Formats: sequence, C-alpha cells, structure tokens
Amino acid sequence: MDVQKLKNLLRQEEGPKLDFKAELYISTEGEKKELTKDVIAMANSPGGRGYIIFGIKDKTKEVMGIDPIQFSEEQIQQIIYNRCDPPVPIRVDLLEYLEKQIAVLTVYKSNQKPHQMLQNGAFYIRRGSTTDIARREEIANMLQENGLFSYERVILQNVCVEQLDNQLIKDYFTYDMLLLEGLGIIGKDVDGEEYHPTIGGMLLFGYDPVQFLPHVYVKVFVNDKVKVFTGNIIKMLDNIENFLASICIDKDYPLQAVYEAVTNAIVHRDYLDISRSIRIKISSKCVEIINPGALVSGNRVYKIKKEDNPKRRNPWLYQRLLMFDKKKRFLKYGLGMNRIKKYFEGIGNVKFINLGSQNLFKVVLPGFKVNEVVIDNKFGI
Repeated sequence: MDVQKLKNLLRQEEGPKLDFKAELYISTEGEKKELTKDVIAMANSPGGRGYIIFGIKDKTKEVMGIDPIQFSEEQIQQIIYNRCDPPVPIRVDLLEYLEKQIAVLTVYKSNQKPHQMLQNGAFYIRRGSTTDIARREEIANMLQENGLFSYERVILQNVCVEQLDNQLIKDYFTYDMLLLEGLGIIGKDVDGEEYHPTIGGMLLFGYDPVQFLPHVYVKVFVNDKVKVFTGNIIKMLDNIENFLASICIDKDYPLQAVYEAVTNAIVHRDYLDISRSIRIKISSKCVEIINPGALVSGNRVYKIKKEDNPKRRNPWLYQRLLMFDKKKRFLKYGLGMNRIKKYFEGIGNVKFINLGSQNLFKVVLPGFKVNEVVIDNKFGI
C-alpha cells in the first residue's frame, strides 16, 4: 500500500470491498467482534482484496487521522485469529496523508471461504456498504466455489428414480444403479435403502426438472411476447436453438454466437439462486442473455476473454455435459468470450457485464429482425 493507492481508494465510494472508519475501537470484547465481523464480511464477499481505511469519516471522507499506537498489526491479527474460522489473512499499513496518519487494513482475497465468527457461528457478507448475515444460498455458494460442497450431488429425497428418463440414460451407457450412483446421477436416501435422483441427475436426465426445481427454466422475450423453455438441459438447448433459428430472418446474423452465450449461461448459472431464471431478451436493437450468477470469485471478465481456464461454478455439471451432449457444445464452447466477439466483427458491439452486487452476468449482443408470423403461429407465444 502506498499514498497513490490510498488516493485512488479515497476517490471511490464505500462498497463490498471498501469501508471508511473514523476510528478503530478494540477496547472491549464487543468492539473486537465488530472488527472481526467486518473483516469476515469483506473476505466472504465476491471480488479481490478489500480495504478498511481508518482515519476517514465514512460519509464526508473528511481526513481525521489516527493514533498510530493503536494499530499494531500483530494485535489486530490476533484479535481476528481468535474469533474467525478459518482465519482471514490481513495486513496493516500506516501512511501519512495530508499531514495526518492513516491506517489501511487490507483484507486479502481468500480461497478458504466461507469464514465464520467463532463466538456465534454466524457467516457475514457485505451488501453494498453494509455488513449483513449471509443467507443460506450464499453460504452454499461459497462452499461450492471452494470445492467443499457440490450442489449437483444433493439427493432429491422426495423424488423417485422413475422421474429420470431411462431411455435417455441408455443412449449413453447401460442402466446400472451402481454406475449411476458412481456418476452422481442418483444416490441413496438417509436410511441407505432407496435410490433417488440427485439435482444433477434431474438436470441432465429428468423428464420434467421444473416440477421439482421450479427455477430451472429459460424465459425468452421477443418484443412484447414471451416463451418459456423447460426440460433437461440438453433438451432445453436444442429447443432454444431451433426456436432462434426459426424466428431469425437475417441470413447473415451469426446465431452461433447466441447459441454459445446461452449454452454458457445454462451451464454456469447459479443454481442455488432459486428466485430467478435465465432470461433472453430479443429485439432488432440487441439480444440480452441475463444469467443468475455473477462470475465466480477469482475470475474477471478480462481473464475469461483470454480463455485462461477460469474457475467454473458447476464443475460436476460441466464435466457431465462434456460426456453426454452429442452435439459437443460444451467441449467447443467453454467460456470463449473472444470467440463471441469475433462473430460480430464488423456487425456491432458485444458487451459482457458482471453485476456482482446483484449476482447477475449479462451478455449483450447486436439484435436481429424476427419473423413475427412464425412467432405467432408456430410457437403460440
């Protein structure tokens, strides 16, 4: 940390990774917990390093200065170490700014999320500039990102295996319970007596996944009309591609780029977010693919554009789709943002927008003209 970096931070507003405080309070146990809570929340929030800057008023950014004797890095580390599991890596820097001492507590990016307050068992996260208790799905997301939990292998205890399409399964391998269990398609209930589909098994081979996973669908908006696509992932992709091909009347439009963006949205969406579906908005001006699930911690748009093998939100699902999709879409597509941009060279601009605070990822492509007759008659929207 240096003065120039500090100046850059002071130009910003408070948010998930930046907090201003006039003073440091650590004289009582309650104050030590408050400091730890803020550090935990910053470490658990998506993104890179976080900064808590002391000696600056949070509303006006007035430079108040601090007493440097209070800011012993060893003492602050000890406070956090004794109240946080696993401990969050931090650093304390003292800088002179406008003839006053300023302290910057750097909260390093953590690969051990979620961090928990030992004294009360709570997990915290930042919502904008506010520290709050993490919700269940946010905790599960952190566990999944760090390989401590696989959402897709959760067993649907109240669903029978007959809800899986046996014929579809047999298209790929022999229908054998032990093999399906080994692949994570099914699992035994808590008593170890009966088999049930896993969430991943339902997404891949279910007759009607939306019946048990009501958020797993894709909603397509064409001008003022709407169509909803359901079914297992491969069926949804096939139907969406057929639909897009039938309504696009611009022969030179690179629909393949839209297929790729939709494929990426389906395999990389946040399936723990049960409040929203994938949305595709189509008009002559633009095509928007809006996906629940901001980029996984550690990824950046510029990194994914380089195709540097970024972290994936649903690695189990991705690996199974590599095996089971006969069109090899997932082998070819990956997360190739540069490929999508190349499709539109000379046509229009492509935007990739990561909305971390809203847990959304948006792809904006140039639009195309649609066949209204096909939309009204064939698809009955």
